[in-house]
Amino acid sequence: MKNEIIAVEDIETSELFDIIKKLIEQSKNRIYKTVNTEMINLYWNIGKMIVEKQEGHNRAKYGDYLIESLSNQLTNEFGKGFSTRNLKRMRKLYLYYPKRTTLLSQLTWSHYLELIKIDDESKRNFYMNECINSNWNVRELQRQRTTLLYERIANFKDQSKLLELSTKGHKVYENRDIIKDPFVLEFLDIKENTNYLESDLEKNILEHLKEFLLELGKGFTFVGNQVRITIDTDHFYPDLIFYNRILNCFVIIDLKIGKVTHKDIGQMQMYVNYYDREIKQETENKTIGILLSTDKNETVVKYTLPEENKTIFSSEFRLTIPSEKDFIDVIENEKKNMELV
Repeated sequence: MKNEIIAVEDIETSELFDIIKKLIEQSKNRIYKTVNTEMINLYWNIGKMIVEKQEGHNRAKYGDYLIESLSNQLTNEFGKGFSTRNLKRMRKLYLYYPKRTTLLSQLTWSHYLELIKIDDESKRNFYMNECINSNWNVRELQRQRTTLLYERIANFKDQSKLLELSTKGHKVYENRDIIKDPFVLEFLDIKENTNYLESDLEKNILEHLKEFLLELGKGFTFVGNQVRITIDTDHFYPDLIFYNRILNCFVIIDLKIGKVTHKDIGQMQMYVNYYDREIKQETENKTIGILLSTDKNETVVKYTLPEENKTIFSSEFRLTIPSEKDFIDVIENEKKNMELV
């Protein structure tokens, strides 16, 4: 009987602990947000005052003198955090975000240290909105910048929709919106120009599923790999199956090393048809198929699929992060190829 009473008391104590723990964590989060808001407001105001003071003087070197002098005095009074470098960053924060809105306090100073490195306003606003909408931490922001996410999404966007990238971030409205070109898989344990198999690629993706989901983008959840499809007595095994909650549909990804062929496209069409007819519910949208390869062979894809195709896409992947110059070269080559077709 005594043991039973102790067991009940232990359960009640454990439940109380969980409730208190949750309250403490919520309180800590609110305190952190309050401190962060005050910090961003302080740095923005300091930047504003520096800019306004500099604008009131004609001497070219006055700005450097002002920041250096301020840094010495503030450091003596308040300690670290007010170096000339940091004061220049505060100045840049104000110059890049001259209108103080509630959006500013939704990110940390560490986020802004990355964002103010981006001179292009449209690109900078895109990454800011994505940080807020997708709850990116600083490390995720750094990776998406390094892998040229803005350029890769913009490459698949109509020119009329590019403005929305800047003002709202990446929104998923239609199937095409989940496609990047190329997909960057630098997080895999595979080196470029080595003899690896498609099974090696799949295995590594599964081992780095969190990073792969981040690269895929918004709304993706993992369903399975090598999920068997049986048609009569034949068995088929699509490489990766996902579900996109925003588009409300299954997404099938087949991996290929080398050039996509009409046979690969036909097989993907079969997978998509099977899922549409046998797996998806009436309330769900049509299945999407993505051929992810080292050579998307866009011309063959274009002539194999009907003109109104909106469900099957071919995109390339890279195992290393492309430089901006390399990416621009890819876009220019694609434009030339489209002109020749």
